[in-house]
Amino acid sequence: MKQFETLTRKDSQPVRYLIVDDSVFARKSLAKMVESFGGQLAGEAGDGRTAITEYARTKPDIVLMDITMPQMEGIEAVEHIVQQYPEARIVMVSSVGYQDNILAALQKGARHFVQKPVKPDALYEIVRYVLNEDGVTAPSIVVQEDRR
Repeated sequence: MKQFETLTRKDSQPVRYLIVDDSVFARKSLAKMVESFGGQLAGEAGDGRTAITEYARTKPDIVLMDITMPQMEGIEAVEHIVQQYPEARIVMVSSVGYQDNILAALQKGARHFVQKPVKPDALYEIVRYVLNEDGVTAPSIVVQEDRR
């Protein structure tokens, strides 16, 4: 997998992610992607109810949340998390054909969405955008002048 320029927090620590999806394969795939961004897996959950508990326990910098899950849908979990933690940064991960669900999730407090199957380049740009939105440091590019 492509190595990306590292995304970090203001304190130069790795960005911590909570990955929520009922598919173990999807969680592992997303975990590999965020690690390629220099991120750290703070926790995982397979349903919305567990996501709420894990968010409170881990206080991640960003959540990648599936919409369709057993026990509690991602949209309902977003609403609960954002009510308790208005600063929560949640990116919905959705399959094609769920535009109404994506809109509902954004109205409940999600910051953005990425379409399944997730492409690393697209996820990187969305995560970078969501982190920059709140002033969390993203990669800084240093340009050196050629002084010949």
